[in-house]
Amino acid sequence: MTTQPLTTSPRDAPNPAHEVVYRALRSRILYGQISPGAALTLRGVAAEFKVSMTPAREAVRRLAAEGALSLSSSGRISTPELTTDRIEELAALRGLIEPELAARALPRAHLALIDRLQLIHSGVSEAVVKQDAVAYIRTNLEFHRMLYLRAQAPAMLALAEQIWLQLGPTMRALYGRLQRTEAPRNHLLILSALRAGDEPSLRLAVRADVSQGLKLLAR
Repeated sequence: MTTQPLTTSPRDAPNPAHEVVYRALRSRILYGQISPGAALTLRGVAAEFKVSMTPAREAVRRLAAEGALSLSSSGRISTPELTTDRIEELAALRGLIEPELAARALPRAHLALIDRLQLIHSGVSEAVVKQDAVAYIRTNLEFHRMLYLRAQAPAMLALAEQIWLQLGPTMRALYGRLQRTEAPRNHLLILSALRAGDEPSLRLAVRADVSQGLKLLAR
């Protein structure tokens, strides 16, 4: 007869309520499932996730600290409605940070990683065919994150992810404006540069990929 453990490991323990709410809202914002400037209420968040006001409030505070939500002096909660100046600033930051992450990842970009990126790129193409904006944003970010993880630069990657989070609702608006009919061509240039071990071309391709579309919104 086998005996059951008397204690539960931290890995097996359920996430606290505020963590569940935080992760769910974060994903929605990151992948553009909530429009720019959309209003939320603590009562509404608590009711949706069937939690008390305390975990709802804690999740919202965490997201506000990351720039994913805005809290006004009156207590109004909303997703960021970015100004032209703010979009240009975040585009410039992406253009600085992400080429550096890609360059640091290059020495560790083995063939299996490149094959995996090619597969994710195919997922981006499928999302375009289906006109699925959320899937497009999700797989596009997955493409970048998969590459940047190889940079082994966690602080830099955390900054990039915080920028993505602030841009999530805006990226949904950008997708509608671009009216894409194919996956980003710069992804193919990134893959080509990785295969060739060509750092200058990789930097250029990443910078173009992460900033060109956002500059369109800022016009």
